[in-house]
Amino acid sequence: MALWDRIRESASTMQTQLVAKKNDLMSGAFRDASMAMCALVAAADGVVDPSERRRVAQLIATNEVLQNFPAEDLQRRFDANLDKLAADFDFGKVSVMQEVAKAKKKPAEARAVVQIGIVIGGADGDFDKTEQGVVREACYALDLPPHEFDL
Repeated sequence: MALWDRIRESASTMQTQLVAKKNDLMSGAFRDASMAMCALVAAADGVVDPSERRRVAQLIATNEVLQNFPAEDLQRRFDANLDKLAADFDFGKVSVMQEVAKAKKKPAEARAVVQIGIVIGGADGDFDKTEQGVVREACYALDLPPHEFDL
């Protein structure tokens, strides 16, 4: 199987798992951590490209699991995290990782946050090394072993 097909299949599997847990993923900590994760993946290479910002915002708006929350609220949180990363990537990353870590008290939510990162990263068919790297770092922030997610 081609790498692109494996990435797409993995992202699809993660999305299916997330939808199955949708009703358990309604806390503010999950919401905040998910938007932080989306921003990290969008800015993984240190650059916040406007087209990537729009693409990730569209994925957030259409993700079934995230529809537990008002779209405007998600957009505001995503944009705030991206703005921190755009202003000073290294300093912003510390703050955004703190948002991700909010989900570590509930293992199911923590895993779901990582899965959202993988879904967002793999949505374009290219879950590249920098995107994998920030998701791996998020695993550490959430006290989850990266190998559980093939990272």
